[in-house]
Amino acid sequence: MKVASFNINGIKARLPAVLDWLQEAAPDVAILQEIKTVDAGFPREPFEDMGYNVETHGQKSFNGVALISKLPLEDVVRGLPDPEGAGREGADDEEARYIEATVVGARAVRICGLYLPNGNPAPGPKYDYKLRWMERLEARAKALLSQEECFLMAGDYNVIPQAEDAARPEAWTDDALFLPETRAAFRRLVNLGLTDALRARTLAPEFYTYWDFQRGAWARNDGIRIDHFLLSPQCADLLEDCRIDKEVRAREKPSDHVPIWVSLAA
Repeated sequence: MKVASFNINGIKARLPAVLDWLQEAAPDVAILQEIKTVDAGFPREPFEDMGYNVETHGQKSFNGVALISKLPLEDVVRGLPDPEGAGREGADDEEARYIEATVVGARAVRICGLYLPNGNPAPGPKYDYKLRWMERLEARAKALLSQEECFLMAGDYNVIPQAEDAARPEAWTDDALFLPETRAAFRRLVNLGLTDALRARTLAPEFYTYWDFQRGAWARNDGIRIDHFLLSPQCADLLEDCRIDKEVRAREKPSDHVPIWVSLAA
């Protein structure tokens, strides 16, 4: 099973590019972030014509996440469930940033798609919201781990975990993506027993998933790694590969992110 994650930076602006990438990469499941449309505005038909099932959790002009899958999407939850792990949908959160569903191939895998808040400017209310959101994500991971679920949490985390995950880490010292509290919250999540899929495959530097549109970042390879796959122990046992489709960034009308994907023996 090939599962990909891609912050597309607006489905209306990127639809042809996304469809071209899907045709070429052929993931079984794709987790999309920043669709930037309400559910009714998402162009389902082109994806369905390619054999994908579509589930969205949208919001007008901002945020929004989607799951598209060649396998049926079962038990869909929109919104980050409550910290108690009872499965209640996150109706109190007005920002559309999280969607969950189960897909069944050779075995069932719970797919948790997320678009974590940016948090800038920090300090401030937006950063407080980011940290609180990370606490809720940690609580959800604990709940799924307690059930011994085979699951993955993937998407745009807006977290630079380590200095080697940035071409110029010194440029991000005061940014919400790289503040010590942010990285500590990410480590707490990993330390629950989750596996950072890319780092399980390579410890090398210069594996980036985002390049700013400004200041010639792409041309200078001035990137950062902020899109991640975290796998439960049961899911990590199935990991075959994890790669970044870097070349997508050089195409016409690209997103500022590129896809990252895992291959699972599932």
